[in-house]
Amino acid sequence: MKLNRLAAQLAVVGLAAHTGAVLAQNEGTRLERVEITGSSIKRLKDEGALPIQVISRRELERAGIASAEQMIMQLNINGNGLDNLAGNADVVDGAARGNNGASSANLRGQGSNATLILLNGRRVAAHGLNGGTVDLNQIPFAALDRVEILKDGASAIYGTDAIGGVINFILRQNYSGLTINTLADVPQKKGGEIYGASVTAGFGDLNSNGFNFLASLSVQDNKVLRGDQRDFVNTYQPDRGLAPDTRGAPIATLFGVAGTKENVLTVTMPNGTRSNTAGPVDFANSALRVNGINVLDLPGGAGCSSVDGMSPYQEALWATAASKYGCAWDTGRAAVIQQPIKNTNLVSRMTFKLGDHQIFGEAVLGRAESAKSFSPNQITSGTNTSTTSLPNGTVVASPFRDLRYPSTGASYNQIFDALVKSFPELAGNRGLGMAFRWRCMICGNREIDTKADTARYLIGADGSLPFFQDWDYRVGFSRAESKGSSVIGSGYHYWQPFANLINNGTLNPFSLQQSPEAIKALDAISATGVTLYGGKFTMQQADATVSGPLFKLPGGTVMAAIGVDSRTEKYKFDGDQRPNANTVDALIFNVPFDNALATAGTLKRTIKAVFTEVAVPIMKNMEITGAVRRDEYTGFGSTTNPKISIRYNPTEQLLFRGAYSTGFRVPTFKQMFDPVTQSTFVGADFTDPATCPTRVVSNAPGCASVRDFTTLFGGKATLGPEEAKMYSAGMVLQPTKDLVASLDWWSVRREGTIQSFGLTTLADNYQYFQDNFIRDASGKIVAVDTRYVNAGETLTKGLEASVRGSMNALGAAWTGSFDVSYLLDKKSRLVPSAPMGSSEVGRFTRAGDLGIRWKHTATLTRSEGNWAATVQHVYRTGYQDFVLPGVANGSVKPANWNPRVSPYSVINTSLAWSGIKNLTITAGIKNLLNEDPPFSVTYDTNTGAGSSWEPRVADPRGRAYTLRVEYRMF
Repeated sequence: MKLNRLAAQLAVVGLAAHTGAVLAQNEGTRLERVEITGSSIKRLKDEGALPIQVISRRELERAGIASAEQMIMQLNINGNGLDNLAGNADVVDGAARGNNGASSANLRGQGSNATLILLNGRRVAAHGLNGGTVDLNQIPFAALDRVEILKDGASAIYGTDAIGGVINFILRQNYSGLTINTLADVPQKKGGEIYGASVTAGFGDLNSNGFNFLASLSVQDNKVLRGDQRDFVNTYQPDRGLAPDTRGAPIATLFGVAGTKENVLTVTMPNGTRSNTAGPVDFANSALRVNGINVLDLPGGAGCSSVDGMSPYQEALWATAASKYGCAWDTGRAAVIQQPIKNTNLVSRMTFKLGDHQIFGEAVLGRAESAKSFSPNQITSGTNTSTTSLPNGTVVASPFRDLRYPSTGASYNQIFDALVKSFPELAGNRGLGMAFRWRCMICGNREIDTKADTARYLIGADGSLPFFQDWDYRVGFSRAESKGSSVIGSGYHYWQPFANLINNGTLNPFSLQQSPEAIKALDAISATGVTLYGGKFTMQQADATVSGPLFKLPGGTVMAAIGVDSRTEKYKFDGDQRPNANTVDALIFNVPFDNALATAGTLKRTIKAVFTEVAVPIMKNMEITGAVRRDEYTGFGSTTNPKISIRYNPTEQLLFRGAYSTGFRVPTFKQMFDPVTQSTFVGADFTDPATCPTRVVSNAPGCASVRDFTTLFGGKATLGPEEAKMYSAGMVLQPTKDLVASLDWWSVRREGTIQSFGLTTLADNYQYFQDNFIRDASGKIVAVDTRYVNAGETLTKGLEASVRGSMNALGAAWTGSFDVSYLLDKKSRLVPSAPMGSSEVGRFTRAGDLGIRWKHTATLTRSEGNWAATVQHVYRTGYQDFVLPGVANGSVKPANWNPRVSPYSVINTSLAWSGIKNLTITAGIKNLLNEDPPFSVTYDTNTGAGSSWEPRVADPRGRAYTLRVEYRMF
């Protein structure tokens, strides 16, 4: 068929969108069949009609792509979540905190845990620190032959996780020779450099020698990129609607604190009572009491901007009028906006060919070392909720509960005099301690050093079944593991000794300079070197598949496959393992994890699956394929998932295809078995949603307020798998032999999505979560369960289009491609009984995936003799931006505010030369026009998002020059 011939021709240069290369066939020889990603049936590559994108090694090299993460970021089908080294560079909340140094794929925006990653057609281990997603750093990118991306659900073939799609990284095989590769990817501005080198050696030829040995060693070093190395990183742009909400500044801001002893901002109220939180009366507005006062911002003060990185707090943007004398600090300039990471990978493979059989052994080893760094700790005097828990669950008072800078401190009188000058009513408070919020610059950036070691060992065989020469078999036994650990670097200190240095006046929060004694004392209480946590995920798998012809119909031969899959998965997460961990002396301020998340020993589950697939040629030009897989899991039973697809060729130039399937994603070990922790809600009165559905004010008629109840956090062993239904329909058109175009519609509906809701969300949606509120006999709330639940539902729909072609003109060969992803719909709801929420397409969301409407990649390559030149355009459309509270409520309209984020558009070029035998040199320029990431009112709120730009969309490095040199010695 013409469609298949063209697909085969394009596959040779790595541009095949739907099929692979046609295999040569000599008369009288057995027709060789191969397995294609997304199917268990071995067949001719030109017989399938799966929506598969194949990216060749050559394409990756010409694009200057040096890692799996870089490749994923350029895929139109990949979503835009916090899955890359920029998006996951800052302090992040929840389960993502265990992703230090990790990069993940996120096909069709379904999440990194709903995208299946394969290596040579088989699973790899999930990341050792989170136990739920695959870290792409373990992929030995230098040893790749090609990447096959199945843009369709495939749980009927592979089981769990294959909802968004499948990415199959396929390594070189039967390679003979010795090749040395070096790479440099250097931005025009300092920061974010990438250097790499690899050596690949192979000996023997399967066809002539009957054996082949392959080994590849690669090292890649991604250097750190800091916020202060890029001009576009600037959180303080109030004229555009952006300003930091961090009043923890290098010169401390004074705060009144509820529930603690009196401080310099304590005032006498009209009724004669003393208030620690009301604050003094604003001298310019007697109706306003102010708090969060920085003396630099008072009349006559030096001004917030007198200190590098500080700025006036924008109380109008944040709708907090009482903070009018506050100073803020630009956290973006101190942030690391792209993590440094060093990857080392080793691949070795030995293959023997015995007639129609191949027997092989494979070992893939990897190490990823990252140093995650973010802004210095913010120190805040405690409140009446200032308690903390020891690893064993014992609740103790926070060392910062009554944190005060004392009257004996070197800067006390200077700060107090400046305060009283504007607020004479505070004169009688001289001698009271100063409660504050302070960014401890002398403490240094916080750093967490993480090392992840991965390994997969595999032995297997494939070939023709004895006595059934038309049938093929494939069998394998593997063990994969990922072991990670994170160690405290700089910037963290033991909690109680640190509080002592404040309370005795040794450390001075109101000065940029610290005494030699203070510096020495701070160094003495550093927590550098303490192991925060470690985790290990292991998987043992045995699989076997046979495929071949059943019988013939008028339309052709019915093909079938049947297989079994058995896996054992284990996971262990260690928290704080120090002998004195359950003491106040062992507490380290603001560390992200502790023993509350440690598993109770090694967790284990087994999976047994059987699957089958049948391809039936209804007519000569129509084929229907059906597949079904049944998986049995220890813990929650079994799940059965079918898939049916159809391919129809009414003419040689036109192909129609469609598919329906169901899929599932099992809950991670952490979602099911994280230890349950309890906290007592002792803050301001909480309005019982059963008595006051609108929860406007606690003293409204009929409303009841409660406090001192328990909240539950952690895993839930009764969780079930998420379930999905996937639909797709498309067409492929080949008007000429050198041009092919495709258009596909797809839809993914997920039910029972696993979520964890906060107290406010549960209360605001009480009609759906009444069972989460546990009451005593009188009906009073005694506990609220905020653990994971199978509650949500999402619906995502889109279009994908592709045009690819080739021609000879002007004395050269030209190949081009244009790929588009268009998001039609993206909605979600908390529970099935709730209405669907508003569209999430083209609208900012704080966490999860940005619903970018239009994404395209256009590539054109010109080849002549020893030269090949490529130009590429990568485009991501804009979206509705985040809005700060003051703009949202209409109280302020910034002069240059734009409600939309501009599109992200970059041009990449490369030039390859192979004029010397065995030598290829490829030079390129990424981001040729040096475009900055588009401005966004994205404020870092510890979710991993950037400051003034969006790391889920853009590459922050700017223009970069690439050079790759490959020399094949023999």
